[in-house]
Amino acid sequence: MRSIAVIGAGITGITTAYALSERGYDVTVIDRQRYAAMETSFANGGQLSASNAEVWNSWATVLKGIKWMFRQDAPLLMNPKPSWHKYSWMAEFLANIPNYKANTIETTRLAIRARDYMFDVAKREGIDFNLEKRGILHIYRDKSGFEAAARASALYAQGGLPRRALGPAEIHEIEPTLHGNYYGGFFTESDSTGDIHLFTRGLAKACRRRNVHFLNEAAVDSVRHSLQGSRPRIDISLTISPADEVAPAVHETHSFDAVVVCAGVGSRAIAAQLGDRVNVYPVKGYSITVMLDDEASQNGAPWVSLLDDQTKIVTSRLGKDRFRVAGTAEFNGENRDIRADRIRPLVEWTRKLFPQASTARVVPWAGLRPMMPDMMPRVGPGKRRGVFYNTGHGHLGWTLSAATAQMIAEAVALDMPLEPSSPMLSVAAE
Repeated sequence: MRSIAVIGAGITGITTAYALSERGYDVTVIDRQRYAAMETSFANGGQLSASNAEVWNSWATVLKGIKWMFRQDAPLLMNPKPSWHKYSWMAEFLANIPNYKANTIETTRLAIRARDYMFDVAKREGIDFNLEKRGILHIYRDKSGFEAAARASALYAQGGLPRRALGPAEIHEIEPTLHGNYYGGFFTESDSTGDIHLFTRGLAKACRRRNVHFLNEAAVDSVRHSLQGSRPRIDISLTISPADEVAPAVHETHSFDAVVVCAGVGSRAIAAQLGDRVNVYPVKGYSITVMLDDEASQNGAPWVSLLDDQTKIVTSRLGKDRFRVAGTAEFNGENRDIRADRIRPLVEWTRKLFPQASTARVVPWAGLRPMMPDMMPRVGPGKRRGVFYNTGHGHLGWTLSAATAQMIAEAVALDMPLEPSSPMLSVAAE
């Protein structure tokens, strides 16, 4: 049996581990956190949204970014401090503007494929993740925003996604708790929402039932590739945190037949050790979870998921007593600080659009989206045999993960088919 390491226990890592285990591989998941889904997959906007598949590579996005650059509450904020990685990434982002239409259509198709995989797995494994199949409602305050959305809808249609244009009255019929005046909207009935953390943790338990191994609290120090004849060998050196805080850390090297890098914003550094360039940049996003502690708040918060295009804020209802509000994009390097001036607009937006939902108790969070310059995930083999990537999903990791996991498992099976004589996992303590 071939041994495969999956680096990263977020949504892409866990879905990848599950897909590989289905095909009969001996899978080990490596993550620096104690539990699965503790970083970017912890508290995102919750949308499973093919209707948000439009890539960001457009001059309209660039112009908005320039206009917002000096606003602390801007939906898109860039720290102008010089950084070679940031500015070289931006240059590649601009170079991909001609691919905007093709990449938007392809992302739409991928999101639709992912939907069926995810629902099937959740049903099969009995995972309750606050799934709501009530659609996603996009709202627009002016004619120009609505017309831009209509152009994106034409691309979605080419990717196989229908959505319906709405007038102001129809918006309030679909979500009566919503306050404010709007020019129009678009409604995608086939989209849904759910709790990414609950799903990922539930799928991790399913992986354990399928004999997937987990090395948690294990920081990756190095990844080395070598060949034993024609057979690849991947040596991963780890620092494992002890359960007892007094005990020293343990250093180990684990050897595998192959590795799939699903390490989010850490994928770039790991890829460099393996001779590959995976130009992921960390784009910070924020969320608040509004705790709906009373009946008035529960009745005053929406059940239909929203995307407010002007503010770039999305919402999802997570069961009876939680309301997730998320948004903003911040280009500020690998910085996980939760800034009060970035949380405040989310709270104020909630108060304005849903005044009956109390914001007396909200839980703030920030996570780093792993974004490629073309906004497309990196899914496939690296330069060296036995090295694979499933990373760089940006703002659609939750939406695309089930499909890209199947894609990378198929790539592994094609390049490294199971053989009865494959060496088992070996461990050498250092």
